[in-house]
Amino acid sequence: LNLSSAGIGSDTGGSVRIPAAWNNLVGFKPTHGKLSLHGVLKLCPNFDTVGPITKTVEDSFYLYKILKGENLDPIENDILKNKSFLIDTSFLTQNVCDEVNKSFQLSIKRIATSGAKIKEIDLDEVSESTELAKKLVQAGHETFCCATIRELEGMVDAGMGTDLLLANETLDTTRLKNLLLKENCRITVAVDSKETIAVAAAAGIQEVLIDINVGLPRCGCSPEDAGFLADQARKSGLEIRGVMGYEGHLMHDPDTLRRTTKTEESMEILISAHETVGGDIISGGGTGTWDCNQAVTELQAGSYVLMDGEYSKLDLPFKEGLLLLTTVISRSKSGYAVLDGGLKSLSVDSGNPKLFDQGDVMFCSDEHTTVTNGSWSVGQRVGLRPSHIDPTIAKHELIYLVDEIEEGLDSEVIGILNIDLRGW
Repeated sequence: LNLSSAGIGSDTGGSVRIPAAWNNLVGFKPTHGKLSLHGVLKLCPNFDTVGPITKTVEDSFYLYKILKGENLDPIENDILKNKSFLIDTSFLTQNVCDEVNKSFQLSIKRIATSGAKIKEIDLDEVSESTELAKKLVQAGHETFCCATIRELEGMVDAGMGTDLLLANETLDTTRLKNLLLKENCRITVAVDSKETIAVAAAAGIQEVLIDINVGLPRCGCSPEDAGFLADQARKSGLEIRGVMGYEGHLMHDPDTLRRTTKTEESMEILISAHETVGGDIISGGGTGTWDCNQAVTELQAGSYVLMDGEYSKLDLPFKEGLLLLTTVISRSKSGYAVLDGGLKSLSVDSGNPKLFDQGDVMFCSDEHTTVTNGSWSVGQRVGLRPSHIDPTIAKHELIYLVDEIEEGLDSEVIGILNIDLRGW
């Protein structure tokens, strides 16, 4: 009808883009947070945006700059050079008419000839973080150690419940019982008291490990009580698969000789308990003691996949693979800069994060990390290596996969993992 040159709308799940598509117009949803939402009715605060509806892409470009309060400089010919585009082929070409699909493919070619990098990927292939476990299955691992019932549930739902260990005590009879109703589900739980044994039996669990305290002041029965608890478990109709003991207090000792010696001492306690309890399994160890724990028949290592920053201080053959991407939001004349990621986005129970590049971390607060001894500008991207990856990952919903980290941290995304095992 040509009633206007452009329009503005709010877009959460497609309210700008879908009407534009229906009317042969250009609908653009900017990245969340790029434009002010002042005065916009909240629908889903993490996804709400404001965007333009225009007749051409060029009009959309200029209206977007106006909305951001930027100067209307002409479009540069090399504006797409070295930019990266990830094309999700899992749904973009499904149920699309030939005319639209041809136009879309033509647009991709034009973007590529303008100097941009194009990467096609089927996100259905990497839709959940249980895919990391599936890669371990492909490498020959058939059993898994879980820390929470939520992790058990996710692994079972992903088809990897043939032999799972819940390596922490639980009193949640209902959720254990519900898990056992699913097919191809074999669950062993750790027990360290008459109460946890009673819960396992009431839930229908058939197999348990007696959890022994080998020095870490956490769960685990006293070694002298192991035999009594094993008898109690058998009287309750449970099968004893063996024992477990976690020497977590030794994992980060930087002195290799001391770490090895202390690990051997802890495992002597576990071996002695195993002689009393019986069973085929001696479960324990972790990434920090994987090379010096010679006693266990089942190693409970997990952090090695992406590596804790704290573990990187040890002489281990694993590399850090997790980076928290932040942005400089403030810079002081005193020499420090402030990043937009803090305690709400990473764990510091094992120490402050490390900067991926130059500088040092001064401290972390709720929403910020303050860094010094470097040169930064507002808007610059800065990478942080978390000291403890497990609780850090649990604070997020997605992991973005890249082949390598490029200069400026503007790396090409090759996949996205949904963190589906978070929570309790």
